[in-house]
Amino acid sequence: MQGLCKFGFYEVFKVLYSNMLGEENTYLWRTSLYLAASASAEFFADIALAPMEAAKVRIQTQPGYANTLRDAAPKMYKEEGLKAFYKGVAPLWMRQIPYTMMKFACFERTVEALYKFVVPKPRSECSKAEQLVVTFVAGYIAGVFCAVVSHPADSVVSVLNKEKGSSASQVLQRLGFKGVWKGLFARIIMIGTLTALQWFIYDSVKVYFRLPRPPPPEMPESLKKKLGLTQ
Repeated sequence: MQGLCKFGFYEVFKVLYSNMLGEENTYLWRTSLYLAASASAEFFADIALAPMEAAKVRIQTQPGYANTLRDAAPKMYKEEGLKAFYKGVAPLWMRQIPYTMMKFACFERTVEALYKFVVPKPRSECSKAEQLVVTFVAGYIAGVFCAVVSHPADSVVSVLNKEKGSSASQVLQRLGFKGVWKGLFARIIMIGTLTALQWFIYDSVKVYFRLPRPPPPEMPESLKKKLGLTQ
């Protein structure tokens, strides 16, 4: 559900915001466009994710509470009502929105940089397999940055879903600066691999079904003329 909303709405918001900005501003402000589109997409993705995330953490951290979502959901609703599923949505936004902004913006700019400075030929001359290798590498680099920006909020969300009646600020105060960064290296390995595979699979599906895969952005001709970059 989260992946559907995250990747699906990202494509929607990217086109929407690009149309609002126009061709030249889309190129000039492309990083801001990636950040805004990904933040908007993740806002809705977390609303879809929150109930499953809350149930998952409860099952994982309270042995004997429940074994399946079907067992956990009615129990949680009976104990705390609808609040049980959405009490973690604000910390989830704190964790996931910066994470997704970094994931998409860093990926897009890394792909652009790899084709510009590392890959010895233009993307149009690369085979599909070579393009997918670039996707995987860019995804892993993006994943490392994702892990760093989202780790403190992830630590808070985990504790929050484990305990009844605690607020995000109370948990943050109790964990302290050192506590919220515990386990960062393991998370970098996990998120780096996960993000790389997500982008690789996403791009592979596009290749298989022959869906549009726009090349890295290039400066529009009209902007080149304004800046005197064309003869």
